[in-house]
Amino acid sequence: MRASGILLHFTSLPSPHGIGDLGPWAKGFADLLSEAGQRYWQFLPLLPPSGDSPYHPTSAFAGNVLLLSPEEMVREGWLTQEEASPPPFPHGRVDYPSVLLHKRGLFQKVCERFRRGGGEGFEEFCARNSWWLEDFSLFAALSRRLGKPWTEWPEGLRNRDPGALRGAGEKLREEVEEEKLLQYLFHLQWEGVRGYCRRRGIRLVGDLPFYLDHHSADVWAHRELFKLDRGGRPLFVSGVPPDYFSPTGQLWGQPVYDWKRMEEEGYEWWVRRMEHARRMFDLVRVDHFRGFVAHWEVPAGERTAERGRWVEGPGEELFREARRRLGFLSFVAEDLGTITEEVVELREKLGFPGMRVLQFAFGEGPSSPHLPHNHRRDCVVYTGTHDNNTVRGWFEEEASPEVRRRFFKYVGREVGAEEVHVEFMRLALGSVAELAVLPLQDVLGLGKEARMNTPGKAEGNWRWRVEPWQLTAGAVERLKELTELYGRG
Repeated sequence: MRASGILLHFTSLPSPHGIGDLGPWAKGFADLLSEAGQRYWQFLPLLPPSGDSPYHPTSAFAGNVLLLSPEEMVREGWLTQEEASPPPFPHGRVDYPSVLLHKRGLFQKVCERFRRGGGEGFEEFCARNSWWLEDFSLFAALSRRLGKPWTEWPEGLRNRDPGALRGAGEKLREEVEEEKLLQYLFHLQWEGVRGYCRRRGIRLVGDLPFYLDHHSADVWAHRELFKLDRGGRPLFVSGVPPDYFSPTGQLWGQPVYDWKRMEEEGYEWWVRRMEHARRMFDLVRVDHFRGFVAHWEVPAGERTAERGRWVEGPGEELFREARRRLGFLSFVAEDLGTITEEVVELREKLGFPGMRVLQFAFGEGPSSPHLPHNHRRDCVVYTGTHDNNTVRGWFEEEASPEVRRRFFKYVGREVGAEEVHVEFMRLALGSVAELAVLPLQDVLGLGKEARMNTPGKAEGNWRWRVEPWQLTAGAVERLKELTELYGRG
């Protein structure tokens, strides 16, 4: 069935609390999607980030508590309206340090009240999720208390000596309980949003990041699954070779997997990740799919990704085990970048749709797989991704005169910067691909100021937020008309 949806991360929603969250605006956006005839809402990873990037998570299973909604906490009686009153925040972007300071203050009040009054379901939640929650809550409490990477913690904690862990758990009992409570509240708020979307006919497309940050609960608790030295420091780090986004490659810096050890353990950790994602989302975008065939491994200490090498991954074996245990996997493979025949073969064998990005379509000749006439039904077409400029920003800042000429010939007319996003929407929605996903920035025709991420740029990413006044009735109506025109209602 042909359908379409919007790409918008929760942090980019409007909110008086400095960052988008799981509160009223999330449900309001679901209403807007339904009104515009959309059936999917795609977003970035919901895991707790080590800094600003959701692709450097500190846990493979926990939720990002900065997405907790103070309004929902007021509605549930954990905060008063006065307590939840926010300080002034900048418009149109996230100031992460200020948001963290504001929300941590609110969380303290919530946790104090919880200790006095308790909450139904908390103990059951902790028991059901103990397999990841115990490690994460202690890790998070220790990280806040010690303020340094886990490789610099006292030896007993660094090496997870059982006695040292018990002692730390007892000493930090209240802090550990707070972390568990926040995860419980995240679970409740997420289920509230998911249930609301389900009632509105909106399916949620989550994101399963390939790597984790080195300073993460999972690397600390399962260091044998990663290529680390005796002190826990990475021997090799992640990245990709030079490509469209960067002439020196991208040095992501996360520790890489020891696939041999994972195979010996039956890929247990990865299967649990997939099960967790499948339980949370209706459809899962698997980030860096080509890493399952081979990943780019860079010796630790390198300043660019140029001197890396390809190292073979688990391939079909991992997914075979996941399917044996979990059944059908509703996954979309992020198959962008340096893609080989082996990657294509694995994706097709697994039956996962791949991705096509229209901003990549006009730099080559008519054989480009990103051009609409080469699309297949089993792919998901995007005007751009979170790593791309907006379509308008691409047109104004990046598209060469030759690329513009090819684009004009393809659509049959010349357009200006203020119209280019509409033509891209037409190309995406008119594609034979069963699913088309449009970043909200492109639906609204916003410029480079609304870009979410610039690969290789260290500062200023992941901060864009939509303003309420930008969500115009005209933009919603145009999207609805095009959606119906191309049979995606």
